[in-house]
Amino acid sequence: MTKKKTPVSLPNGLTVSKKQKTVLNWWKYRGEGHYDGIICDGAVRSGKTFIMSISFVTWASVSFTGHDFAFCGKTITSVRRNLVTPLVREAVKLGFRVKDFPSKNYIEISFAHSRNRFYLFGGRDESSASLIQGMTLAGVMLDEAALMPRSFVEQAIARCSVRGSRLWFNCNPEYREHWFKREWIDKAESKRLLYLRFTLRDNPSLDSETVKRYSRLYTGAFYERFVLGRWVSTEGLVYPMFDRTRHICEKPPLHFTRYAVSCDYGTVNPSSFGLWGQSGDKWYRLREYYYDSRREGSQRTDEEHYAGLLQLCAGLEIEQVICDPSAASFIECIRRHGKFKATAAKNDVLSGIRRVADALATEKIMICAGCTDCIREFGQYRWSEGGADAPVKEHDHAMDDVRYFVSGYLRETRDDFFVISAPRG
Repeated sequence: MTKKKTPVSLPNGLTVSKKQKTVLNWWKYRGEGHYDGIICDGAVRSGKTFIMSISFVTWASVSFTGHDFAFCGKTITSVRRNLVTPLVREAVKLGFRVKDFPSKNYIEISFAHSRNRFYLFGGRDESSASLIQGMTLAGVMLDEAALMPRSFVEQAIARCSVRGSRLWFNCNPEYREHWFKREWIDKAESKRLLYLRFTLRDNPSLDSETVKRYSRLYTGAFYERFVLGRWVSTEGLVYPMFDRTRHICEKPPLHFTRYAVSCDYGTVNPSSFGLWGQSGDKWYRLREYYYDSRREGSQRTDEEHYAGLLQLCAGLEIEQVICDPSAASFIECIRRHGKFKATAAKNDVLSGIRRVADALATEKIMICAGCTDCIREFGQYRWSEGGADAPVKEHDHAMDDVRYFVSGYLRETRDDFFVISAPRG
């Protein structure tokens, strides 16, 4: 592993790496070396998002007053969590004055004689482009640009029509044929954009043990993307880290503190329910209900599947049944009987797959030997060919119910943790 880069201490006490210092200062250069924007990609937790937000606000305050800017992310919630909260905390220390208007989704930032407004936008789907349409901006920062729809990103860029406006992008790598890589990273020079690739070693806030932990968390394409910072395509098994010697439990513990059920529902396609029990810091998939109407030769009704759920949970107090969000009739059937709490699962497929991969890598979930269909699907669930990150819609029913469970109970694995550069004493 490469040697950690020597951090730089700025007069205000903020500790940054040399690459982060480049992000802070790139916009100051004029003449032939002038850039119209910056793209930072690379490893997770490499310090690119935080330092870019500080640089963005500093540039805006030095260059403009009375203008509008935009912070954009996948959702407004993620913008506030990943950008605004850490930015405000550090900006105040640096002498900025910040006033938040949460009901209107903007913040006002003042410094010396300048005052500018920064709007917050979420680029969740194709319809999001209409939210930013019609604005006139002096600059935009797009956090996790590769996760937003192309229409939203392009609409945000088109809004930057003020003379001297600049563009700021950051993201973690995705598959190599992703539109953002092809149209922006690969064409950065012709678009007059500064491109910087970050590694974990570019964040001085990360100690060596944290770097090693991230290196252990990922495997396969996700390791290359989120640790090495490479744009690579997925291929082969979705969960190549699943190991029968590590993840299959022949004799589960005798005592469990909590129970839950995850449910992928099908009529023509199989229905897969998993019973989970928590012992210590691990969750065990104790047993399963798996009904394949094609294999069995007949379809089952909601009530018949509910009878299977009762048998699966016999004698246990179930905290909740996390259901396939598209199974509205079955969710209503569960609620009507009044025995179990039924909740609709989070169904962000790729994020869910990453969480399951994390849970397998850290052995937070174990599969008991009697869950034969689940174990079979772990060995058959594959990525589709053609470059994009999408699993083949086969052998995915137990895989979906596992994903629903992990997204509901272990989502803090990544979503609620971030690291920023901070002053050191």
